[in-house]
Amino acid sequence: MAEQKTLPTDADVVAFLDAVTPARRRVDGLALDLLFREVTGAEPVLWGPTMVGYGSNEYVSPSDPRRRGSWPRVAFSPRKAQLSLYGLKDLSEGKALLPRLGRYTEGAGCVYVKTLDDIDRAVLRELIAIAWDRPEKPAQP
Repeated sequence: MAEQKTLPTDADVVAFLDAVTPARRRVDGLALDLLFREVTGAEPVLWGPTMVGYGSNEYVSPSDPRRRGSWPRVAFSPRKAQLSLYGLKDLSEGKALLPRLGRYTEGAGCVYVKTLDDIDRAVLRELIAIAWDRPEKPAQP
C-alpha cells in the first residue's frame, strides 16, 4: 500500500510565502494566507513543500479502505502558473456557489485561478467558510 506523500511539516509558512516566485504569485499567496487565517481562525501549516493548509481531516479512500491519512480542511498552493485552492468544492453548497467566484478552472480536487484579481474575494471568503464549517467527515486528497 502506498504511503501518503503530502504530509504536514515544521517549515515556516511565512518564509515559504516570502520566497514564492514570481512576485505576483507571492503577493497573492500572502493575501490568501491572511484571508484563510481570518475565515478559519487557524494557523497555517506547510504540507509537503508547497501547500499551505489550515486544520486537518482524517480520510479513508473510497476505493481502498486500507488507505487512510490526514489532509488539510482547506488549503492553497501559490504555484508558478496559477493558484491552487483546495477543499472549496467538496460540499454541495460550495459546488453551487463556485460559479459566482469569477474566472477559474477545476481539477479533480481543487480550483485553479490565475490571479486573485480574476475572482470575487467575498465569494472566496464564503467558499472557505462553507468548507471550514463542514462537519468532521473523511476528506479525500
